[in-house]
Amino acid sequence: MRILLVEDDPLISQGLLVALRQAHYLVEHVGDGVAAVAAVADNPFDLMVLDLGLPGIDGTEVLKAARRAGNPIPVLILSARDAMRDRVEGLDLGADDYLVKPFELDELLARLRVLARRRTGRLVNQVQVGALKLEPERLGVQWQGQGVELQRLEFMLLLQLAEHPQRVFNRAQLEELLYGWGEGVESNSIDVHVHHLRRKITPAVIKTIRGVGYRLGDLAP
Repeated sequence: MRILLVEDDPLISQGLLVALRQAHYLVEHVGDGVAAVAAVADNPFDLMVLDLGLPGIDGTEVLKAARRAGNPIPVLILSARDAMRDRVEGLDLGADDYLVKPFELDELLARLRVLARRRTGRLVNQVQVGALKLEPERLGVQWQGQGVELQRLEFMLLLQLAEHPQRVFNRAQLEELLYGWGEGVESNSIDVHVHHLRRKITPAVIKTIRGVGYRLGDLAP
């Protein structure tokens, strides 16, 4: 599950980055409205956590831009604006939920789980494709009923493929999903993760599309 965090307060954003990654989300962070509009337009995020009081462009304008473009991304607004009219305006503009600062982290995580369930139409604590079952909350993996131990990035790569089993991802997309923007990554890092997953689970778990990238394999029940 990939989240865009839009928050200009460095203390809040750093705390949320740590907490969301510990909860096994893939998280990208931007600190102003202009960058947020560009990020939502150019990248396939599953959820957005959006502050309203942003430099450059206000958070309400970020939300408007996404909805004008027909982007259905679920949006959780985080804001110090606690007046009822502000909450109503945010929801009317297309937000899916509204949480007032200061907030409890456990409540934020619970609300994100609810939004994720709405988006996918399934329980977020389990993804199953054929004989492969993943439990994101504990990094659990089973293949044909047997547990498999994976490293965190191996699990996140497999989860991304399993959540979009027909989609082909190129190497650059997978690197961005796992490592974020602008981070130095070894040129063969994705190939290494794919090799480990095939060795630990089955050679058929990931299919190479020659000249394009990778997708989840055709896994029988």
